[in-house]
Amino acid sequence: MDAEQLKRLERKETAHIPDILSEFNTKNADLLVFDSFHTDNQWHELWLAIFAILDDATMSPLYAQCLNTVRILTRDEFSLQTHYIEQELTTLLSLARIDATASTEVQLDEELSDTQANIIAESLKCLCNLVYQSADCRRQCLRQYSIDAIVKRLADNDSSMHNYPSTLEYYDMKLLFLLTALEPTARTRLQIDLNGLIYMTKWLDDKLAEFATGTAASDEQLNIICELLKVMFTVTSAPDKSPNEYEIQSLHLTGVLRELLLRFGTLSTERERAVVTHAINLLTNISSSCLSELTLKCSNAEAETQKERKESEKGAGTATEAGTAGAAQPPAKCCALCFEKRNVRCLEVLLAYLRGGLAQQEAEASSHELLSPVLTVLVKCARSDRTMRHYLRKEILPPLKDVSQRPEIGNELRNHLCRFLTLPAMILRDLAAELLFVLCKEDVGRMIKYTGYGNAAGLFAKRGVLDCRRIEGTDYSSDSEDSDTEEYKQQQQSFNPVLGCVEQPKRNPLEGMSDEQKEYEALKLVNLLEQLRKDGIVQPALIDKDGKPQPLEHILQLQEELPQQQLEQKRKS
Repeated sequence: MDAEQLKRLERKETAHIPDILSEFNTKNADLLVFDSFHTDNQWHELWLAIFAILDDATMSPLYAQCLNTVRILTRDEFSLQTHYIEQELTTLLSLARIDATASTEVQLDEELSDTQANIIAESLKCLCNLVYQSADCRRQCLRQYSIDAIVKRLADNDSSMHNYPSTLEYYDMKLLFLLTALEPTARTRLQIDLNGLIYMTKWLDDKLAEFATGTAASDEQLNIICELLKVMFTVTSAPDKSPNEYEIQSLHLTGVLRELLLRFGTLSTERERAVVTHAINLLTNISSSCLSELTLKCSNAEAETQKERKESEKGAGTATEAGTAGAAQPPAKCCALCFEKRNVRCLEVLLAYLRGGLAQQEAEASSHELLSPVLTVLVKCARSDRTMRHYLRKEILPPLKDVSQRPEIGNELRNHLCRFLTLPAMILRDLAAELLFVLCKEDVGRMIKYTGYGNAAGLFAKRGVLDCRRIEGTDYSSDSEDSDTEEYKQQQQSFNPVLGCVEQPKRNPLEGMSDEQKEYEALKLVNLLEQLRKDGIVQPALIDKDGKPQPLEHILQLQEELPQQQLEQKRKS
């Protein structure tokens, strides 16, 4: 923009302003580097000229173009940090109608014109940029109670809300997310002072009720839901409410998230997958005691329970007759995914999401951390509820039949998780190990059977069970069925617990050697191990009394402790 054009803006020449702004906005639509604007103070002069127009009510037809220019200028972090812009931020809050200190809040029962809606939307976009770029702007937004105004819009979610455009809802949520994500005091105010979690949960519940009537969810609506879930995630990351009060809210929220997963669990589009992703992220913040809400009791479960109770109270003859009638008319399942009288459709959605993430990870070599939220939720589910653990075990660790291949080879969930056990990515490795161990009821022998001792050695060392001792204090039911199939029992004698599979017979490498040759090879092996130890490549260790590895000073200490270890192992077996 040349000096003459800037002068015309400062003089508010309405005949030339539209063309000047249109040219500037088109030319700089994708501008990110503002070095040329820092010479001769051009950025600040243009900034002041634009806001002089925005402060003039008689020039309101030009507001949309001016706000587009402001949005471009707010990308320049350097200028925002070096200039005082408090008055301009107040103007934007007023135009966005979220300055609770003024009388400009939008009334939801008013019908907004397209021009008004466009001005509010452009103002919110500018505010999003400012809040992201500047801590001073974030604090000023809090001082002027902008969060209060946004929550008021959310709280007034009644029939009049249909007059409020979806675009504005989206940018309201985006601004609220940026404020709560970047400013800790904003999270506290939203959760404690404004009870924002209650309003957001109700809004989400109402949206799902709309979709349940057959209304298809547009991409715009799904984007709004994603932004709302992101806000709820930041608010619940460090809950400040009392445990009892927070748990009550969490129970309701978990029920709403259950309906969300059921509604969009098909993952048919990228937007639906994004909604499920953010719902899973939010579930990681929910306490384990509330996750039982993900599986509802099937509608016919109570009726079947009462029927079984009545039949048990009848005499032998009556019981026989009732049994015959029951055989003639077997009770139909109330849902396609009824497991132990509970609907586990949500768990199926989580597993489907995990499978999709695993496939995407292998195809695109994406970040391992993308899978950690869903694994976290599955671990919490398995720990918190017996029925959910049984279902997850059935899907992830079904009874073994073919043990000819190593557990990390294959495309089943068990194979993927076993591969994770030896990853350098600690978060994903630990989550996979925790999930498998919980599904094995923290039984070391069962874990070895499904994963192999070699894959699980890291977990065992961390838990202090390298010597295969039982973990004390575990609280699991003891009525689970025997997981050993006939096929597994037939191959059990050839099963190599270290590899986790049947090992094919191999020729003994010591066969045909004399005792002197064997002794020579043994000493050679000792010397090689000692050299590796000196070079810091390996660290020989023994298993101490706590079941954890204890480093050795010399490789020959293994020979000294061997008789005692053999005696201990014989005593345990």
